Amino acid sequence: MSGQAALAELRRAAAGCTDCELYREGTQTVFGEGPAAARILMVGEQPGDREDREGHPFVGPAGRILDRALERAAIDRDEVYITNAVKHFHNEPRGKKRIHRKPNLSHVRACEHWLRSEVGVVKPEVLVALGATAVQALLPRNVRVTSDRGRILPSELGPPVLVTVHPSSILRAGDEDRAAALRAFVRDLSVLTRPIPAAASAPGRS
Repeated sequence: MSGQAALAELRRAAAGCTDCELYREGTQTVFGEGPAAARILMVGEQPGDREDREGHPFVGPAGRILDRALERAAIDRDEVYITNAVKHFHNEPRGKKRIHRKPNLSHVRACEHWLRSEVGVVKPEVLVALGATAVQALLPRNVRVTSDRGRILPSELGPPVLVTVHPSSILRAGDEDRAAALRAFVRDLSVLTRPIPAAASAPGRS
């Protein structure tokens, strides 16, 4: 079976996933997208409101920030596989709006087998943890975005992991700080255009 066929099969299986209660909150499962032989596999937190409605990852405001950062870092998004640690939108309805709620560890663990399967099919050279929830899914619990940002760390999933912020954090920055936050994000991603250092032995989860 080809890589694209294997991903399509996983996507069909995930569409019916009821492994945690979030399937009741989201409109649909939002699976990863991108080439089956991507060199880079990026992992975000969970789909947002627009992603949940359209069924595609990173197509909302945070996705536009990611697109801009990838372009400035000279990385072709069409050559990147992009997914989320959690495949359903965790939200709280408030009137006509649905407010984002941070997924918890049980939601991350319920989706872990989907993420591992994606990594297993794509076999990327490097993973990118976009924000704290992705770090939680990919690395030991003592890793923090605040202290480990910009570092490439070994992972038990196989490929090493670049730690950086989620692009939504740039949207939350004030107008004066947003440009600086974007520049810092681009600097983090720019290391992906250079040879990735060989990972040391992967640490275990604590």
